Amino acid sequence: MNKIGFSTYNSLADVLSRVESRLGELGLSAHAASMAAGKPDAVRNLRRAVSNGDRRGLTTETLPALAPVRRTTAAWLLEGSGEGAPRSSVSVVGRIGAGAEILPEDEQVPPEGLRELEIDIPLPVGMIAFEVEGNSMWPRYNAGDVVLCRDAEHDPAAISGREAAVRTADGKRDQKTIRRGTAPETFDLESHNAPPIRDVTIAWASPIELIVPSPNARSTRGLIR
Repeated sequence: MNKIGFSTYNSLADVLSRVESRLGELGLSAHAASMAAGKPDAVRNLRRAVSNGDRRGLTTETLPALAPVRRTTAAWLLEGSGEGAPRSSVSVVGRIGAGAEILPEDEQVPPEGLRELEIDIPLPVGMIAFEVEGNSMWPRYNAGDVVLCRDAEHDPAAISGREAAVRTADGKRDQKTIRRGTAPETFDLESHNAPPIRDVTIAWASPIELIVPSPNARSTRGLIR
């Protein structure tokens, strides 16, 4: 059986890191992915090789078998570059107010969302996206930017001080910085260039994790916050 040689231990560890990262991003267990690839011991053997400092490497059959299950290519798993580098898509599920009033119940967004957005980096499972409307968070955010957060609800008190997608108890969807309010169980929602909204009750909140700038924005911001 042919082997893929590695000149250093770190090279093999890097392959394992890319394999593991794809497992997490796709929500797969090592066992399930290995079984789907027809190589039941593939990930376990790779972990063992890295743990033991085994420089003999992988068989030439392992990465081509694992790659489709991880939605990438053997070249990316081996070297971390090339056209096979993981891409992600996320659904833009609606608009989020940054000075504009967005009422999700009246938004009339199709069930599948506004559109699918493709991004040239891997994303964790469970991400959703919103399109920014309004300018109260300018210059950090422009109208037309897309912001990504996790679909899972977060405790507003635990993310106080962070910029977040927020749904208030009265049904509005906003993008603001969360601060603790003066009354128990309430919060202030702060903008960059508009007065704060004081002592509101938050029904759902999730911190902003990624910004995709609008192609029309005059900005040189990077993709990742």
